[in-house]
Amino acid sequence: MSVKPLRVAVIVASTREGRFGPTVAAWFAGVARGRAGLDIEIVDLADEDTVTKQLGVADAFVVVTPEYNHSYPAPLKAVIDAHRDEWLVKPVGFVSYGGLSGGLRAVEHLRPVFAELHAVTVRETVSFHGGRACFGADGLPADPSACVPAAVRLLDQLAWWAHTLRDARETRPYAAA
Repeated sequence: MSVKPLRVAVIVASTREGRFGPTVAAWFAGVARGRAGLDIEIVDLADEDTVTKQLGVADAFVVVTPEYNHSYPAPLKAVIDAHRDEWLVKPVGFVSYGGLSGGLRAVEHLRPVFAELHAVTVRETVSFHGGRACFGADGLPADPSACVPAAVRLLDQLAWWAHTLRDARETRPYAAA
């Protein structure tokens, strides 16, 4: 069993001016940093110069995505497509935000994309219906009673998959097509 900390990249998927993603990512990273055995790094797609290195060292990913036009942001798709090997046989979790759907349509569009790259998406997600309205001026959820337990469940699944897949990758090569 692996004892070294899991490196988790929390990805801010939106690059639009005035975006809300950094607030959501900072909140989630704060929850994740409260867990032993996780090394959390926020990867902001708006900072293109560091993305490749940050993705390459990660054992697992959490994509923080808005929903744009019933799907996810184009810059996220570009990064996914440009970094095939970085996603290979690693787990991906999702934190989404948006209007009535809370970004869940974006998440459902991302699942088959990551499956094609041989990444494993965890079932549990955190979604904020209404986005900004769910957060106070302090950058924290106004009502943490639902989102914190959801984040804990997501992290439980992500850590299980990350340990399992990292151990497997270290033991034997994966037969990717």
